[in-house]
Amino acid sequence: MGFALDNSVFLSLFAGKKILIVEDEYFLADETRQHLERLGATVVGPAANVRDALDLIASTTVDGAVLDVHLGDEFVFPVAEELERADVPFVFATGYDASVIPSQFAGFALCEKPTELGKIAAALFKPQGGTVLN
Repeated sequence: MGFALDNSVFLSLFAGKKILIVEDEYFLADETRQHLERLGATVVGPAANVRDALDLIASTTVDGAVLDVHLGDEFVFPVAEELERADVPFVFATGYDASVIPSQFAGFALCEKPTELGKIAAALFKPQGGTVLN
């Protein structure tokens, strides 16, 4: 379950940023947290469910978020809606097909697990704006 560090030129964009991780698989969430912290990010969470993620968004300012689409028996879309309202960039990180993502989020970046942090950094923080990764 290694991390592909493609687009390594963009990895420095994580430095100094607060990144929310919403992921219900403990080991993947922890591995993502460790990699982001090594890149200079402050990790918010990880949150394993929608309620915890929404609580974190309400109580903490975040600069970006990495969202797993399927969290146990629920989908992450209420979290994506709240991030969109707050104008916080986010990326869907999932092994699911893009067809499970509602059309309102069609322009947001999607990447597969294992998480490709270089591509995520580019999608979240690249000056020209995000790129659809699917």
